[in-house]
Amino acid sequence: MPLLKPLRWLPAAFLLLTLPAALSAGARISAGASLPAAHPSPQPAEAAIRSILNAQVAAWNRGDIDGFMQGYANSPQTTFLGSTIAHGYAPILARYHAAYATRAQMGTLRFTDLSVRLLPCSSGRVEYAIVTGHFHLDRSQHGAAARNDGIFSLLWHREPTGWKILLDHTS
Repeated sequence: MPLLKPLRWLPAAFLLLTLPAALSAGARISAGASLPAAHPSPQPAEAAIRSILNAQVAAWNRGDIDGFMQGYANSPQTTFLGSTIAHGYAPILARYHAAYATRAQMGTLRFTDLSVRLLPCSSGRVEYAIVTGHFHLDRSQHGAAARNDGIFSLLWHREPTGWKILLDHTS
């Protein structure tokens, strides 16, 4: 049975080929499981982002666009993509004020189907996140913004002052 002899080494060869990858993966898992205190776990990051989203909804629902915008990075690089593109915190703020000029045009905001995806860097520290979801406005009047429902994706960055939106794509 000469054909069986070569098959004897197959399990050993399989282990030799897969062991380095398994050990490497195990090392990454154990390193990620015991991150130093400077690297918070993902759960608090997601909770912080969801808290900011809740604060944005509360600000919107009391007619406070400036308060709603506190979730955005106050930076010239902050970008809003909708029917047009706006770059910079001040132009985005001005766009919201123009599109929702009255409290009746703002209505009541609700987010649904929120998904928060945390994006760790090579160090394991979560520095970015992507949030997707649906928005709905219950309102009696329309201004420049005619849509009551849509979807959005937000790119978040952890800044020294906390989580902030860098990119908002709403349609």
